[in-house]
Amino acid sequence: MLHTHIAVQTADFDVSEELRLLRAADGRIGAVCSFVGTVRDRNAGSQVATMELEHYPGMTEKSIAHMVEAASQRFDIFGARIIHRVGLLAPGDQIVLVAVSSAHRGESFQACEFLMDYLKTEAPFWKKEDTPEGARWVDARVSDEAAMARWGLPKR
Repeated sequence: MLHTHIAVQTADFDVSEELRLLRAADGRIGAVCSFVGTVRDRNAGSQVATMELEHYPGMTEKSIAHMVEAASQRFDIFGARIIHRVGLLAPGDQIVLVAVSSAHRGESFQACEFLMDYLKTEAPFWKKEDTPEGARWVDARVSDEAAMARWGLPKR
């Protein structure tokens, strides 16, 4: 049975607590891999004062659950915890946590990277940065699309 926790929230998260909860879910776990994404203070050559993230409640969580299911079909994982923040964030703030458990590190590393690549390109989030030049919406980068192609997943 796959132990999954998906949250889209404005509140910050405690990485140590989230990893503890993931590990507590299954005694077979021998490996946990995690990724934490944070707000950078610069992007595309401009200083970033804040970033605002928006989403479609319900649809976003369903999309992420689909991603976790796809990961579980590709990799022998036991659980996943994904937290993605929305709302107004400042440089240094945590944006996203992807944590995956398995029996061995290889599966955890691959599934974590797969899920992060999937989130960057397919999850229905919209990002707006506040810069000295004004507010601007952030598009997916070419490198994000290339990462998805590496997994053999088509662009939507």
